[in-house]
Amino acid sequence: MISQTKTDRFLGNLEKVAKVRREICDRLDDVIEILQRSQKLCLDSDIEDITLASQNLRKGVFRLLVLGDLKRGKSTFLNALIGENLLPSDVNPCTAILTVLRYGKEKKITVYFKDGKSPETIDFKAFKQQYTIDPDEAKALEEENRQAFPDVDYAVIEYPLPLLEKGVEIVDTPGLNDTEARNKLSLSYINNCHAILFVFRAIQPCTLEERRYLENYIKDRKLSVFFLINAWDEIRKELIDDESSEELQDAEKKLRQVFASNLSEYCQVDGENIYDRRVFELSSLEALRRSIKNPEDTLEGTGFPEFIETLNQFLLKERAIVQLEQVKHLARKSYSNLHESIARRIPLLSEDVEGLKAKINAIEPEFKQLSEIRDRFTEEIRIMRDRKAKEVADSLKEYILNLGNTFEVDFVRYQPSLGFLDFLSQGKREEFNRAFKLAFERYINEKIVAWERTAEQSIEEAFSQLAQSASEYGESYRQITDAMTEKLTGQKVHAPTNLDGDNSPGWASWAMGFFSLATGNVAGVVLAGAGFDWKNILVNWIAVIGITAFLAIFTGGLLAPLGIWAVPILGMGVGAFQAAQSREDFIRKIKKEFVKYLPQLAQEQYQPIYDAIKDCFDSYDREVSKRIDGDIKSRKAELDSLIEQKESQNIDREKEVKRLQDLDADMLSEVRKIETVYEDLLSA
Repeated sequence: MISQTKTDRFLGNLEKVAKVRREICDRLDDVIEILQRSQKLCLDSDIEDITLASQNLRKGVFRLLVLGDLKRGKSTFLNALIGENLLPSDVNPCTAILTVLRYGKEKKITVYFKDGKSPETIDFKAFKQQYTIDPDEAKALEEENRQAFPDVDYAVIEYPLPLLEKGVEIVDTPGLNDTEARNKLSLSYINNCHAILFVFRAIQPCTLEERRYLENYIKDRKLSVFFLINAWDEIRKELIDDESSEELQDAEKKLRQVFASNLSEYCQVDGENIYDRRVFELSSLEALRRSIKNPEDTLEGTGFPEFIETLNQFLLKERAIVQLEQVKHLARKSYSNLHESIARRIPLLSEDVEGLKAKINAIEPEFKQLSEIRDRFTEEIRIMRDRKAKEVADSLKEYILNLGNTFEVDFVRYQPSLGFLDFLSQGKREEFNRAFKLAFERYINEKIVAWERTAEQSIEEAFSQLAQSASEYGESYRQITDAMTEKLTGQKVHAPTNLDGDNSPGWASWAMGFFSLATGNVAGVVLAGAGFDWKNILVNWIAVIGITAFLAIFTGGLLAPLGIWAVPILGMGVGAFQAAQSREDFIRKIKKEFVKYLPQLAQEQYQPIYDAIKDCFDSYDREVSKRIDGDIKSRKAELDSLIEQKESQNIDREKEVKRLQDLDADMLSEVRKIETVYEDLLSA
């Protein structure tokens, strides 16, 4: 695998990250234990967040999603990457199902099925025999819009490889196409992966299928994508004079220009062009052969050393650091909450019960103000919800109704490659009908995806606005709680001066997006400005809209008459010179039928998308309300517990102060340990 030096460094850094994760998880467990010892301070929400963050961090991996069309050498590339001829690569695609490659002490493959069928464990030979298909069969299935194994969900390959043991998980997808079933499979993984490895083949540069996929599913999604131009060494084989270095250089230059013109727009990050850090020319088969023959081979000239070095830096600097920074922030926030609770409690230890009750009654107006802030913010969320749900649903309705305006122009690029005159041949009519149905599905699919991007941007802007509101409401909330503390204790209590960063209440920090690890987003990506993982609620818009239902209307209404339409067209006296005109007439007839169903479709799809957007904001609303309510209740419970403690026993103030100060010191010590581990990784 790669050169030994690059391999050692890559695996070493992965092990370092894995070690840091384990160490920080141990520290988080200690934090949880300290918080549990401070039960009377009622910090249950902090315990819950830290516990979930620890669980997510402990099971966290670097997940790489491999995309690419048929015959691009994805399996050969993966075999070269892992350093063993593990995946079947003598036929393409290597598998016809989505396959997850992860670490396991024993070699085994488990196939998971849909509809509740029990998983099946099989060996590698049986897997290759049962779940690989040749390219011709794959293309035939694609044309018929069918899956090779419709009852299979995915397969998991477990293997004791060093790369996988260090926390890398690879998701290998079947070939690209625009059918709903295949894309739902791949898209469900895109937002939960740290990086996408998009594999091309040098001698088939940027096909229409690949360009469509990039345009529809990669563009404007803020994804980390590495473009791998595989089989670069095969360029020479395509030359007339395969020994001419000048001809080879010219061919390579032209190919680089083609790839650059198609991929440059996907390599822009914050206005910076990082093409040279995202596009790599690889010779995977040569690398695999050389690494198997000699594991110490440097693999210079195959492109792998350069790619692995960049991947190394990406996973370490751009992903691990971001993830662990969130943990550090969460630990700091929990310490701040503990410290403030202790600072409030110590001055009240000297109060008698009646005096304490009087002070608590005196801050009831402030508790009411906190509830009012909750109500104002949640009302803003609901106003935004209703506005966006209607706005997005209206935009879809309008978009659908306007499809007929540009249908004739737009559909040209999707027309079946089968000659139009062949359609008039009885023997080819079935083939043409299948090709036309697939073309129509692709047209609909891409149109919906084009709309989806604009709708997604609208939702993202909405959550960014709510994040800003959360910050403003959080500041008001903080001012009120500070005033409450001053009323209770007669003094101001400030957040610890040694901690920097966000000083908002915990609920506001969550709403602004600082705690994605505490909400299950193990990839550690802060989404939509607000950090709320709304994309995982909607999963992908095509599924929400229901492309199947979309197409069913046309399959039953528009596409069914194809056989009937052939009769009048046959009567047109079509000759070769009339084929183009006849095709135009054919498309016009289709458009006429198409627009008949658009009002029905627009009406049927309005409510489902409206409800989907509404549910998304409602989920955010529920979590915000839950966290604000939890904070208010914990503040009341903290005071009630002190009254209960005073009523049930005489408090040894000196001993209790010492206990609380020890808790504060212990917590601060653990937070500093987490910070030290994080800083050590940062400087690595």
